[in-house]
Amino acid sequence: MIGMDSYMNTYLDRRMKNLIQDYDLATENDLGDFESRLKSVEEGVMEIESFETSTETKLDNLEERLKKLKEARK
Repeated sequence: MIGMDSYMNTYLDRRMKNLIQDYDLATENDLGDFESRLKSVEEGVMEIESFETSTETKLDNLEERLKKLKEARK
């Protein structure tokens, strides 16, 4: 009967691995470094927000320069 137990354990392990992959479930290992991954994502978001702010400022400046150039052509 030991052979059957070993077979069933192997089968269940394989099925659980497939279910985790198919449904993209989190495992304990995934949750172990969750905080560090979350911090990395938050830092990336902050960099994007900073980029958006500086880009908006530059775009506003360019639009203002274009407006002045159009006025000067008249």
